[in-house]
Amino acid sequence: QVQLVESGGGLVQDGGSLRLSCEASGSFFSFTSMAWYRQAPGKQRDLVASIDSVSRTNYADSVKGRFTISRDNAKNTVYLQMNSLKPEDTAVYYCNAYRFGVSSWGKGTLVTVSS
Repeated sequence: QVQLVESGGGLVQDGGSLRLSCEASGSFFSFTSMAWYRQAPGKQRDLVASIDSVSRTNYADSVKGRFTISRDNAKNTVYLQMNSLKPEDTAVYYCNAYRFGVSSWGKGTLVTVSS
């Protein structure tokens, strides 16, 4: 039910950084759990990071220490700061929102990390 628009994807060199943004429409953003998933070609969609309504965070082991998820409730936006990017991080990154038992997805933004 939540409309999500991702931005910030692109091409970056090995070791570089990108910041993804996801803006959510509608009310009750502060009650919404947010997450970033990614899906590489031929792979399943996996959870990268999540942040709940009280800003508790979780990260996939593969990105711990490199990625940071955060939220700005005043802007209805969640961010994913990605540092020390590796070619293995290349994927389509999807924003996810979960609220009141309903899960919503953005259309995705492509991140390509060159070696």
